[in-house]
Amino acid sequence: MLELTYESGTIRVSGDPPSDLPGVEYDERTQTGRAPAYRYAELAAELNERGLAYEDHVNSLPSLSLSTTYDLREYQQAALDAWRDAADRGCLELPTGSGKTVIGIAAMVALGTPALVVVPTIDLLEQWQRELQREFDRPVGRMGGGEQRVEDITVSTYDSAYLRADELGDRFGLVVFDEVHHLGGEGYRDIARLLAAPARLGLTATFERSDGAHEIIEDLVGPLVQRVSVDDLAGEHLADYDIKRIEVALTPDERDRYEEHQGTFTDYLTQSNIQLRSGSDYQELVKRSGNDPAARDALLAKQQAREVMMNAQRKVDRLATILDRHREDRIIVFTAHTDLVYRLSERFLIPAITHETGASERREILERFRNGTYSRVVTANVLDEGVDVPDANVAVVLSGSGSEREFTQRLGRILRPKADGGRALLYELVTEETAEERVARRRR
Repeated sequence: MLELTYESGTIRVSGDPPSDLPGVEYDERTQTGRAPAYRYAELAAELNERGLAYEDHVNSLPSLSLSTTYDLREYQQAALDAWRDAADRGCLELPTGSGKTVIGIAAMVALGTPALVVVPTIDLLEQWQRELQREFDRPVGRMGGGEQRVEDITVSTYDSAYLRADELGDRFGLVVFDEVHHLGGEGYRDIARLLAAPARLGLTATFERSDGAHEIIEDLVGPLVQRVSVDDLAGEHLADYDIKRIEVALTPDERDRYEEHQGTFTDYLTQSNIQLRSGSDYQELVKRSGNDPAARDALLAKQQAREVMMNAQRKVDRLATILDRHREDRIIVFTAHTDLVYRLSERFLIPAITHETGASERREILERFRNGTYSRVVTANVLDEGVDVPDANVAVVLSGSGSEREFTQRLGRILRPKADGGRALLYELVTEETAEERVARRRR
């Protein structure tokens, strides 16, 4: 009789297993095999397919009686069904505000097995913990933010899960990765590798990564089994929206500085016969700057040109017009640079949220935004994901990266349905005749 046991991130197959089991390294001396923990479901399925009897000490978990008060919307049910049809493995891509948490809870109810939810931020940790305690009326474990308490239903940050995955690898039958694109990070991948949980659900608003790491996520969690776009839900489950792109010119002084810095960068590329076709090409240039002073100067000039175009004065002037036009609206202003956030906060008397803002202060600002004390906030990246942002109906993107993920997440911040059925509006300010035009096209 074969036996399957979990040992520090691996599945041990004892009892002289066949030497040709997929993913299993066979040791003739001990007549045992070992497989990475994440291959557990595949291994068990193979043994069942071959009709080989085995004692399973890996997935001997208690059954949980769970129920939820949520009634899934049609698209949520379709997403859950697609995941279940894929043998309870795979990723779902749905817009911000579409209720991904509700689908995760429904998956827990459907399987009735101990479950681990992994999230990237303390804010999301607290949101999931509150929601799960309210729905299931039972203790919910927490790993992160100063606590390390494990229950049959547990929420953990990616950092805490990374530190304890080999210890808790056989503790859960289902693992839910919220903002699953983070799992593509080099270290975080080990969380999924070390867990034996046969059921795996990834949730995200933007599945694909520019570095191609989503292919690793597919191997560790499962493929993208359902994709729902903003436009699929706009008008019924999310607010209808408009995007207005406004081009502004650099001042003469900004133009001179931009051309000087950009010229330094492009001259170096020409002289070095370097072509930047992808992110990996740019990374090679960064590596070269470590021992090539000219490359280092070129990259510095590129950064200085970027700061000129993204922080253009006429963007700030146009923002003043937009804020005046939307006095009665709830507005979030997004920028790429912290320095600009503080400039805008001081000029327009808008509460600022940056990575330097303490957790308690951020919660206070967002609560005042929620209750109407504040009608606008300005931020640099912090509110892109992982934070429960109160309803807003206008967003202004003064600057950002070429990431489609970032743009989608910022748009999602204003798409919750409005009580009056009104439309959401996103302004995108772009400096004309600069590299920012290309950046804007790429993210759209």
